[in-house]
Amino acid sequence: MKQICMIPALLLLAASAIAQTAPAASAPVANPVSSALRDTLPGRQKNTIAAVEAMPAEKFSYKPSADQMTFGHLVAHMIESNNAFCSLAAAIPAPKVEEVKETDGKDKLVAALKASFAFCGDALAKMDDSKLGEMTEAHGQQISRARGALILAGSWADHYAETAMYLRLNGLLPPTAKK
Repeated sequence: MKQICMIPALLLLAASAIAQTAPAASAPVANPVSSALRDTLPGRQKNTIAAVEAMPAEKFSYKPSADQMTFGHLVAHMIESNNAFCSLAAAIPAPKVEEVKETDGKDKLVAALKASFAFCGDALAKMDDSKLGEMTEAHGQQISRARGALILAGSWADHYAETAMYLRLNGLLPPTAKK
């Protein structure tokens, strides 16, 4: 009989201990969109830069087919995209940078890519969600800053996927595939 009474007491004790160690419900995030972008940036930055650095310099002119861009063009596009969409989402001016070309050397393109991600870090640190409803121009059309933020997040994923594909087509593993 003592064992039967002991089991509910132990279960109650265990439940009490779990309740005391379980994290409390967290408070809502004040700026969920800008916070999510800030949280996403370090991983995208690390993997994308590592993928670009993994491509040999002589392969920056590589393109999978006649209709696709060269790897160097892709990197130049990523730089432009980071500067434009981080500026747009955060409602701050884009940096004044020297325009890069797909034919620029690997060192110059990697340095400019790193600088564009650094700009994104600075811009997103200043971003809050209060301006996401504002309309602004992007590529000749009016879009909300919220749409710009979504384009930014999507482009980070898309750009890494493209670099990973170019690496694989050249017999190289992308950073996220390495153990």
